[in-house]
Amino acid sequence: MSQVGLAMTLKPGCYEEYKRRHDELWPEMVEAMTSRGVDLVIYRFGDLLFVHGSAPNAGAWDEMASDPVTPRWNAYMAEVLETDENGYIIFHDLEPAFAFGGFKA
Repeated sequence: MSQVGLAMTLKPGCYEEYKRRHDELWPEMVEAMTSRGVDLVIYRFGDLLFVHGSAPNAGAWDEMASDPVTPRWNAYMAEVLETDENGYIIFHDLEPAFAFGGFKA
């Protein structure tokens, strides 16, 4: 099992649009994640978003990164998330501080 933790920041006033886009997740993104065994949950605290994802192995994450749907989805979501000067979503890798049970640190 390979797990990731990421943080992102919503652009001000964009939560409803962010939520709508995920409620209408593209079928090709669903297929890309499902076919690789990716599970994902995103938590919100104000304008901060915290992602916890798991996949069968690290290779599944590499495959997701190279799938053509991923850069298209990221460009779409960059409209509602904070980005760097090049327009790419700012993802902060989260270091595990504690894990218990089925979660691995």
